[in-house]
Amino acid sequence: MNKFNQLCVLSGTLMPDGGSKEFEEYFKNQMGVDVKFEREVKTLPDVDDNGRSVADTGGRNDIFFYISNSHMSKFAIARLSMGIRWWEDVLENGSEKIYPEEIVAQYKNTWK
Repeated sequence: MNKFNQLCVLSGTLMPDGGSKEFEEYFKNQMGVDVKFEREVKTLPDVDDNGRSVADTGGRNDIFFYISNSHMSKFAIARLSMGIRWWEDVLENGSEKIYPEEIVAQYKNTWK
């Protein structure tokens, strides 16, 4: 059985009509890797220096999924062309501010 420990974030993507199964099959067919869909997350609006929400920001649909441990090395470079980030990169770059607090609390930084 594959283990799935590395959380990935695919920004600005809507789930296919076929749902998580089609999403997972896409990665298997296109990249030869096993992924496990976790959830969809809507981003929060950006906040200005005064703590006010910035108009016309937020609401982007991001997909969270796990990559199989056995396919990490194969996926590490290939993911970049699709803009897929490791969750820890999101956290380390301060981008966690665009996600609801309960999402950030649920998915910990495993690299620390």
